[in-house]
Amino acid sequence: MRKRTRAVSRGRTYGLTLLGAALLASAACSSPSSGTATPKADAGTRTVRPVEGCGAGSWTDPADLAPDRTPARCRPGSPPARRLPEPRELTIATGTLGAEYVAPLRVALDKGEFAKEGLDVTLKVLPTPEALPLLAKGEVDALWAAPEAAVMNGIRGGFAIRWVAGNFSPGPKSKSGLWVRLKDGETAAAVRMAGRKLGTMIGKGSVIAYPMEQALERHGGGLDRIRYQQLGSADVLTALENGGVDSAWLLDPVWRRVDGEPDYAFLGGQPPGEPLGGMLYGPSLLDDDVDAGVALLRAYIRTVNTYFAADYKKNESFVTYLAKLLQTDEAILRSTPSLRMDWEIRTGTTDRLQSAYRAQGVAEDDALPESQTVTRSLYEEAVGHRR
Repeated sequence: MRKRTRAVSRGRTYGLTLLGAALLASAACSSPSSGTATPKADAGTRTVRPVEGCGAGSWTDPADLAPDRTPARCRPGSPPARRLPEPRELTIATGTLGAEYVAPLRVALDKGEFAKEGLDVTLKVLPTPEALPLLAKGEVDALWAAPEAAVMNGIRGGFAIRWVAGNFSPGPKSKSGLWVRLKDGETAAAVRMAGRKLGTMIGKGSVIAYPMEQALERHGGGLDRIRYQQLGSADVLTALENGGVDSAWLLDPVWRRVDGEPDYAFLGGQPPGEPLGGMLYGPSLLDDDVDAGVALLRAYIRTVNTYFAADYKKNESFVTYLAKLLQTDEAILRSTPSLRMDWEIRTGTTDRLQSAYRAQGVAEDDALPESQTVTRSLYEEAVGHRR
């Protein structure tokens, strides 16, 4: 009999946006759950075997934060598929289907990598606040997002959710990040950010708080010393250009519009070599069906090794294919550096994120330990790494 996950019903989503907002607001009055059960995925009882095509380079020390760290890689086509005895239907929630960071999932689906594992995967567009309660209840199986403040607060409130795989870090030539409009006579080195207004489409509680905090502190600012102006995605650059805001967090490919212009300066972006998002699992893959959880990551990792192992934008035919798959302009896709796809999670990332959330005032309790926020054992099993 075919195993199915519970379908996501519109009728059951009433109040979910409100619940998601409540999670974000509850940090000040919540305390870490003391009786959280250890997921089966972390129980240490699974057998890990060597995997063909995945040697010493398929794992890197999580404590290695070197910006020029080479991401873990197996040979193309590895790790080989291990089809599950019975097919599974899985739903992955994602905030968008068109962004480049979602490309490994789109390619895995299109190229049949999930199907090789016996997985019938559906990608469902859902905002993170709506997806989190569904993930915690097992009504969606995974979330392609980031360990934002709402996720941390959800875990603190008892949600069985873990960050189980990374997604990417920026290429060395990327300037996606914090840009400032220079005042008359001001140089990039002399910029002081305290008191300036920052335009962002994400607002407080996003993972960009961590790299933004680093950039601000290098320029006489801090997350608690700037003024926030939340704007629509189409309005951020316009507000920066017309003086509505003094600075902005500009994403790919928007930053190309001001790159090289004398009135603007790039102050910093996401730390190289440190993914800040990726795959989040709920109880259905952490406890109920760990085999399917490993199989899903195996297909994702194989897709990275086969199609995104290096500078994938040097392959012109692949960029053409990717632009069509993502339904984006091919010229725009080519205009920015390749992402450094990376399934591993660095040590301490969720600690640094939570520190930034506290600085923004969206989390006031003690930080959750990494043992309650991160599970590396599933991607380690997928590549055959024994601790």
